[in-house]
Amino acid sequence: MTQLQILYEDNHIIAVNKRPSDIVQGDKTGDTPLSDFVKKYIKEKYNKPGDVFVGTVHRIDRPVSGIVLFAKTSKALARLNQMFQTKEIQKTYWAIVKNKPKNLSGNLIHYLKKNEAKNMSKAYEKEAAGTLRSELNYELISSSDNYHLLEVKPLTGRHHQIRVQLSSIGCPIKGDVKYGFDRGNKDASIHLHARKVEFIHPVKKETLIIIAPPPNEVLWNSFISKQELK
Repeated sequence: MTQLQILYEDNHIIAVNKRPSDIVQGDKTGDTPLSDFVKKYIKEKYNKPGDVFVGTVHRIDRPVSGIVLFAKTSKALARLNQMFQTKEIQKTYWAIVKNKPKNLSGNLIHYLKKNEAKNMSKAYEKEAAGTLRSELNYELISSSDNYHLLEVKPLTGRHHQIRVQLSSIGCPIKGDVKYGFDRGNKDASIHLHARKVEFIHPVKKETLIIIAPPPNEVLWNSFISKQELK
C-alpha cells in the first residue's frame, strides 16, 4: 500500500499530500487511484465493516504534487462541491520555473481551449469559439541561480490552467515538456505543487487552512530552506 501523508482529518474531511506519480481517480491506465488508498486507510484505521464512503472533491494532474481533499460523508461532499463551484475554497500553488517573469507579480487572463485528443489546452489572448476564460494571480517569491519559485493563486479552475498560462508568458514549469520545458524530470513529475487550501469548514463553520510540504527533492528542498531563512 502506498504510504499516505495525511495533512488533516476529522469526521467529515480528509486531506492528503499527493505524490507526483499518484492519480486521484481511476483512469485508462488501470493504476490504483489515491481515492482507493484513502478508503483502505479509513477502513483499517477505524476497523469499518463493509464499504467505506470516500468522495473525491477535486483533482490535480498526475505529475503535480500537493493537497487533495476527500469527503468522508455525502453531506460534506455535497457542500464541498458547492464551495468549489462558488469559489469559496482558496487554492495556492507553488511552481518552479526556469525563466523569471518579466513582471515579478501580476494577474493573467487567457482564454483556454482544450484539445481532448492531445489532453492539452491552448491559451488565447482573446475569446474565441470553444474557449473558457482563465484567470490567475502570481508572484515571484524566491530565486536561485537557475530557477525561480512562483506563488500562484488560480481564480478559475480550467484544464491545465497554471501550466499553460505560465508557459504562455515564457515561464514553463520545470519538467513540463507538454507546455514548453526543454526536458522532463526523471520521475515524470513536474515542479508544480498544490501548497495551501483555505476555506470555511462545511460542517464546523470554522476557518480551515491546510498546508502541504513539497516533495522531498533537491530543488524543492533548496527553495524550502530559502523560505525558512526569510
